[in-house]
Parts: sequence; C-alpha cells; structure tokens
Amino acid sequence: MRLNNNVTEFILLGLTQDPVRKKIVFVTFLLFYLGTLLGNFLIITTIKTSRALGSPMYFFLFHLSLSDTCFCSSVAPRMIVDAFLKKSTISFSECMIQVFSFHFFGCLEIFILILMATDRYVAICKPLHYTTIMSQRVCAVLVAMAWVGSCVHSLAQIFLALSLPFCGPNVIDHYFCDLQPLLRLACTDTYMINLLLVSNSGAICTLSFVMLMCSYVNILYSLRNHSAEGRRKALSTCVSHIIVVILFFGPCIFIYTRPATTFPMDKMIAVFYTLGTPLINPLIYTLRNAEVKNAMRKLCIQLEIN
Repeated sequence: MRLNNNVTEFILLGLTQDPVRKKIVFVTFLLFYLGTLLGNFLIITTIKTSRALGSPMYFFLFHLSLSDTCFCSSVAPRMIVDAFLKKSTISFSECMIQVFSFHFFGCLEIFILILMATDRYVAICKPLHYTTIMSQRVCAVLVAMAWVGSCVHSLAQIFLALSLPFCGPNVIDHYFCDLQPLLRLACTDTYMINLLLVSNSGAICTLSFVMLMCSYVNILYSLRNHSAEGRRKALSTCVSHIIVVILFFGPCIFIYTRPATTFPMDKMIAVFYTLGTPLINPLIYTLRNAEVKNAMRKLCIQLEIN
C-alpha cells in the first residue's frame, strides 16, 4: 500500500556535509564496522566449534552476535559508502528495505536479550529445574518465536511507512531511513502515526527494558543465599548482561518514546546504538567471560596447528 507518492528517492544528509569531516566519518566508521564484524564472527565461530559452550546461554549469545552483525550491516555499509559521495540518494524501495531490516534485527536483539535474562533467572533462581525448563528444544522454540515476533514488528513498521504520503520534500536529515525522519517529510498530519510508532517501537523498548531490569534485580537479590564463589560467577555474568541492556536500551528509549521532534544530538545517539553497541557487545562478553576466552584460545591454537 503506497499512497499518492510523488517521491521516488530520498536524499540522505548523513552525519555531516563537510568534506574533511566526511573523510573522518569514513575512516572511523569503517574501522568500527570491521571491528564489529570481526568480534561477532569470532564469537559465532567460537560457539559453533566449541563443545564447552553448549549451554543455553551460549546458544542465545550466538543469536545475539548474529543479530548484532545483521543489525549493524543494515546501516553501516551504506553510511560508509555515502561518506565518499557528494550527494547521497536512496530509492524509495531501498529505504523501505532498510526500515524493515533495521527494525527486524533491532527487535530480534531485544528479544534475544530477554531470553538471555530468562536463562540467567532460571539458572540462578531455579537451578534444580534448569535443565528441564531450558531444554534444547525449548530454547530453539523461544528463538524461533523471537524471529517471528521481530518479523511481525518490522511488518508493522513498513505498514506505517507505506501509509505516509510524500508530496515533494525528500531530504532526510539523517544517515539512514527510519520512521522518525520520514514522518517529518510526510505531507499529512502524522500525529496518529507517531502515536502508533511510540506504541509499537517505544512500548517494545520501554517494557522490555523494565522487564529486563526487574529480572536482574530479582536475580541479584536471590544471590544472597548463594556461596561466595557462586555469587562471584553469577555477578560476573549478570553485570555484563546489565551493561549491554543499559547501553542498548537507553538511546532506543530516548529516540522512540517521544513525539516527532528533532534534537541536534539525535544522529550521534543513533550512531551509538546502530554502530557502538554491536561493537561493544563482543568486548563485554569476551572480556568478562572466562569460558568464552578459553574457547577462543583453543580455537586460535587449532587454527595455528592447521
């Protein structure tokens, strides 16, 4: 459904129009993107090849790294290439594809983080029932539900985007296509659509964040009954998860739970959760996890031998 649109392409202004700064953007974010790919591919390969990382936590971490890679790839490659161009344009169809992929993998990451929190809650608060509750089949079904739920969310975003009529203005003051900047170009009252956007993306971000923080508070409270060694190991895992949750959800809530207004820092905040978080996640999960680090060392040794 596309309503009376005269616009066939959009102009992306990017992070800056200054030629010197565009070169800095190119180099900086090319390094960020390569670091993200390297870190997440290393985690994916390590989990797939290591028998020691067969627990549900690492099954979910595998899918988190996969979603991080795809989430970043939905934005970063075009942003890097556009830094070379004097005038960056994106067709209407490509714009809609970017909206879908960006929200699909972003929502998938949210659902995977919820599953990781659930796994830690069951492992720490109900250890005797852990293997029964978090069986391999249950984990596979939960991840499949996360993929389906993400698809439903993204289709809702596309429906909202396609319902917007564009009559002339086509300059997006951003470095990628998203509903918030598109709303400012629509030649109609966007109050109801923005309300639907907040109730969709905004509600998912806010409710998920509240659920995650409540679950981790409950986990940390329950640790008082554990041994010192058990508390240390559980804290190490949970703290890394909490850091990831705060870094990802803070900027998302700021962007998607407010009226369609523009702030000067919006693009830099978007950079943080589209490029920064996928880069930081592998560092957090490897530096704070002895099992992952040991598995990576063994993988490196095997590669050297071969």
